[in-house]
Amino acid sequence: MRIKPKKIMKRPGSFLPMRKRSCRFCAERVKSIDYKDIKLLELFVRERGGIISTRSTGNCAKHQRMLTTAIKRARHIALLPYTADTYR
Repeated sequence: MRIKPKKIMKRPGSFLPMRKRSCRFCAERVKSIDYKDIKLLELFVRERGGIISTRSTGNCAKHQRMLTTAIKRARHIALLPYTADTYR
């Protein structure tokens, strides 16, 4: 039985391997993400209003779903804007 060598992910145009980001919520052992915590949610929203992807933030799937739900709830109550007001 042959053992396949592990594939090492590399950054494009670089010789250094990419390091997998760890989920900040798992590290802090967060049970739930509150939609009223605007300062936390703003870290995961782009300046134009889009939610930053799991690949960029390093969140696990469970916490990314919780984060997305919290951002959408905050938008619904008008704690966060849906889009940036840059088209004046």
